[in-house]
Amino acid sequence: QVQLVESGGGLVQPGGSLRLSCAASGSTFNVMGWYRQVPGKQRELIAVITSGGRTNYKDSVKGRFTISRDNAKNTVYLQMNSLRPEDTAVYYCNVHTTQLKEYWGRGTQVTVSS
Repeated sequence: QVQLVESGGGLVQPGGSLRLSCAASGSTFNVMGWYRQVPGKQRELIAVITSGGRTNYKDSVKGRFTISRDNAKNTVYLQMNSLRPEDTAVYYCNVHTTQLKEYWGRGTQVTVSS
């Protein structure tokens, strides 16, 4: 059974940094990534990373956010720097297994406010 454990959300001032982590277990994973959602809007892709290390980012976070993964630990990270109020959202971990199944984490709140 696939399990995802997210951590690292919280309250931060504008310009600050946070690091999100998502530890996955129960399968082997190819693509891992992060999405975010604010009330009344669709969930949007923030960043993804393949098992080979290829990455893709939403334009508005390029240069500020960095996605990485530790394949030995099946853990994906999102380092978020220069945070802005508009980055406030619930952030969700998303993974695809090598059996082509998709799983979501429960979400972690990130609030950027002074």
